[in-house]
Amino acid sequence: MTRSFVVIMVALAACAGARPASPHFAPDDRAAIAGVLERQSAAWNRGDLAGFMDGYAHTPALIFTSGGKLRRGWQDAFDHFQARYGKDPSAMGTLVFTIDTVTPVGAAGDAALVIGRFDLSKTENAGHGVFTLVFERRPEGWRIVHDHTSAGSP
Repeated sequence: MTRSFVVIMVALAACAGARPASPHFAPDDRAAIAGVLERQSAAWNRGDLAGFMDGYAHTPALIFTSGGKLRRGWQDAFDHFQARYGKDPSAMGTLVFTIDTVTPVGAAGDAALVIGRFDLSKTENAGHGVFTLVFERRPEGWRIVHDHTSAGSP
């Protein structure tokens, strides 16, 4: 065998095992995820519940847990917020998110785990606590598919 034949065979073998390119998690993805949370808090602070909910994947597969309750689906989560805060959008208060970590999940870079804190003030439902969010890269952009929020002590 000639040396060039061996080089060609090795190159062909490498190409045969190659996978198609997949998206990879990049610094722009971290910024996009932070942008979702920034848009959510801005919508909340102007009393726009539908705008706040845009940060969640509009799917029956959405999981939202808080207050010891499990809600399944975008509509169930929206109905919960609507019942609790929708009577008077001007009384929703001021919501601030602080992101602690954004960690890519999965080899394709199409999911991320976000850990952070929330502070809700200037409302009778004021509180603070922590959250763990699972974001998924979707056709409409990064969206929350799982939200576990725990309130802190008063």
